[in-house]
Amino acid sequence: MTVPDPQRLESPPDPDYPGWRSWNFPDPTRFNAVVMGRLVLRAEGERGARLRMFPEQQHSNLLDHVHGGVTLALADIALFATMHVVLGIETAGAVTVDLSAQFMGGGRIGQPLDAVAEILRETRRLVFLRGLVEQDGHLVAAFSGTVRKASERR
Repeated sequence: MTVPDPQRLESPPDPDYPGWRSWNFPDPTRFNAVVMGRLVLRAEGERGARLRMFPEQQHSNLLDHVHGGVTLALADIALFATMHVVLGIETAGAVTVDLSAQFMGGGRIGQPLDAVAEILRETRRLVFLRGLVEQDGHLVAAFSGTVRKASERR
């Protein structure tokens, strides 16, 4: 029996969402699982991916909207998920170089929240991406970011 590497993200088909894949660490004590909860992922066009979370009460701010920090974390995770889907590369060991966001509305608790990202350019060491966080046709935020690819493991 093969034991999953606790530092690698797994993306097996999600049994509850046909056409989507799970996007979680095998180690349930990591940030994605503890803070974000269940995440699912699917390709979106040739250069993009859609990452979905399911906001609950623990993701809310005092206005009962999705906390901005959760929205920003979703955007950050979407950068890596998109690299995985589009480029087919291992993202463990890659790091966010910069992430910029513009908040335009509040996300609602109890409804799926999506970060849709696309790759703008890839170089030998960097990947440049941009995207939107949306919820049922409602724009929550726009973001852009740069990720440095993981170094070759020896």
